[in-house]
Amino acid sequence: MRSIPTPLRRLAGMAAALGLALSLCTPARAQFAIPGFELVHTVPRETTLATPDLRDAATVWKEMFDAAHTEIDFGQFYVAGQDGEALDDIIAHLEAAGRRGVKIRFLREKKGGFASDAATVDKLRRIPNLDYRELDYSSMTGNGIIHAKYFVVDGSSAYVGSQNFDWRSFSHIHETGLKITDAAIAAQVRQIFEIDWQAQALIAAGRPPVPTNRATVMADERRGNYLVASPNAFNPPGVGDSQGELVCLLGQARQEVRVQLLDYAPLSYGPNRTRPYYAVIDDAIRAAAARGVKIKLMVSNWNTEEPAIHYLQSLAVLPNVEIRIVTLPPASTGFIPFARVIHTKSMSIDGRVAWIGTSNWAGGYLDNSRNLEVVLHDENMARRVAELHEQTWSSPYAEPIDVLRRYPKPVKGKQ
Repeated sequence: MRSIPTPLRRLAGMAAALGLALSLCTPARAQFAIPGFELVHTVPRETTLATPDLRDAATVWKEMFDAAHTEIDFGQFYVAGQDGEALDDIIAHLEAAGRRGVKIRFLREKKGGFASDAATVDKLRRIPNLDYRELDYSSMTGNGIIHAKYFVVDGSSAYVGSQNFDWRSFSHIHETGLKITDAAIAAQVRQIFEIDWQAQALIAAGRPPVPTNRATVMADERRGNYLVASPNAFNPPGVGDSQGELVCLLGQARQEVRVQLLDYAPLSYGPNRTRPYYAVIDDAIRAAAARGVKIKLMVSNWNTEEPAIHYLQSLAVLPNVEIRIVTLPPASTGFIPFARVIHTKSMSIDGRVAWIGTSNWAGGYLDNSRNLEVVLHDENMARRVAELHEQTWSSPYAEPIDVLRRYPKPVKGKQ
């Protein structure tokens, strides 16, 4: 039997090693993007949902931290980690940025302490070049929070979406966001951060921050793709009011509106746990349905608690309105508090406009709290957001609301 020449044996060995290495690699996720914007999505583990054309948030966040040269600025509701989960690695990449000299500013809502993990906060505080602050946003608006989930890298790229700085958000919650490389919008996100960062310093010094707007500022829709935010009183120049823009877009709808949310309710949050009526969004939805627009509203099973469920049931009896409630299966490892839920906040209108943001559709969010929303007049993005909606809408996890049922109180936290 003829022996194989040594060079060929080496090539064969190299090929075998390469094949083994490739077999061990995780396939790279594709990217769905339009100029300036990449759609990012987290699929909850142990579900049949799949988005192979969308990169996950953990991958995108780490990539953005690794690319930082000078600064990273965060606005977050709360922080919560757990050993061995994806957030550990994300924080490691953030720490690496700090160690190479990147200046990091981290602003968290003070009321978010109820959901935050002290060990994770301590871990953040120990990162070199990181300045950590907390702000009680209600001291600015009377009744609001930093509910936004965003960060800006070098003032030139940003991330905005439903993703909290929470280990569960990267594995057990349905989340959607945008990586933004549109320079003008990224700069506006940074301006929003700067307003809130400086407000925290003023409040800490006993001085009230001065509102930047007295009158409502409407978005300039001629720009096509743009940022809107809330509260209007503390938005920078050129950034329109989220609440006004949402009503305007719903008023322009002609055929179909697809919405996915954690919560929907025409109710706000008042003193002593009261829920004052808040009709702004609900009136716009009902008006659209009345003129023949098909409304497909999808909410999480957390939205079945009282009194919100009764308003959903009353909305569902209207012609042209369909409402489905999504219940994700529990993890095989057992119950996880505040997880296994859809948390995406998105909308697609007539296959031509996409809305991706950080706000629930209820009172207190788009009027008094800090939230960011991105509006994209782009058919490709609007179609992909609608397809993302349809996947869950048609899944076994979604069921039409029963207008006569008395729903049990949903279990969110500890059982």
